[in-house]
Amino acid sequence: MSSAERVSPILDRIKPGLSGTAELVVGPEHTAPFVGSGRIAVLATPVMINVIEAASLAAVEHLLPAGHQSLGIHLDVSHVAATPVGLRVTASAEVLRVEGRTITFRVVARDEFEEIGGGTHQRVVVSVSRFDERVQRKLRRSARP
Repeated sequence: MSSAERVSPILDRIKPGLSGTAELVVGPEHTAPFVGSGRIAVLATPVMINVIEAASLAAVEHLLPAGHQSLGIHLDVSHVAATPVGLRVTASAEVLRVEGRTITFRVVARDEFEEIGGGTHQRVVVSVSRFDERVQRKLRRSARP
């Protein structure tokens, strides 16, 4: 049985239309200068992406059985408006489709005044134990003299 066949019953619970949200009040630690992605003290793009990923997790992670989780594998997002410190950012993610072990989301981030970014995000469902085995093999290879 292939890994896709083993996982497919797991993904039967994940359907287009499922959605999740995540929020963040922008603090100094979320700004571009703090994370090293720019010099203006507004919400950093990597932090916006983190909130988008959290919204995607909120949409589906609770439907996965023990021992499985989803990992982000692709982002195609824009960040089109600045958000200053003190404003709340809310990201939403909606499942568009499920193909094999891959889940595709439509994602949007907004602050209290406007849409600040959005696009698509893909996550793949993995067995945590098998994933960890691969990571450990890579670590062992990197430790060779």
